[in-house]
Amino acid sequence: MSDENVKSANDNPNQDNNAQQQVPPIVINTQYIKDFSLEIPHAPEVFRNLNQAPAVNIHVDVNASHMHENFFNVELSIAMDGDLIDEKLFILELKYAAVVSLNVPKEHVEPILLVEIPRMLFPFARSIVTNALVDGGLPPFMLNPIDFVAMYQNRQAQQPAAQPQPEPANKSE
Repeated sequence: MSDENVKSANDNPNQDNNAQQQVPPIVINTQYIKDFSLEIPHAPEVFRNLNQAPAVNIHVDVNASHMHENFFNVELSIAMDGDLIDEKLFILELKYAAVVSLNVPKEHVEPILLVEIPRMLFPFARSIVTNALVDGGLPPFMLNPIDFVAMYQNRQAQQPAAQPQPEPANKSE
């Protein structure tokens, strides 16, 4: 094979420019635990009754806020509590968050912040919850996957349509 038939990546100067100019649409800059709490209010006595599964309540929420330019903070909140017979077995609250930068069209920002980013964060938050419960002496509990699309659609359905607000006729001071 002659050298004329072999081309390297450096033979195309536009290729280097394209690689430098391509910015990923979603970048998770950092993930962090904003707030975390696990309480077992009736320990150690409650551990005697762990021969049955507790009734567990779970509430998940997602919030996003604009920081500056194309940077946003997305917060995944998980609140759980478990009851065993008539006693509170545990209370767990986790706010797991990420600072992300987005390079997408404006109309895609909200769905990405409230659906895609939480979907990316969820496995990490689930691991924290599961490990904390086990480390707290409780039976292992794995959170089921969450349908963030349905959560987003419910949020959209609950928001009233934007209607102009009438100006007050008289302002009294």
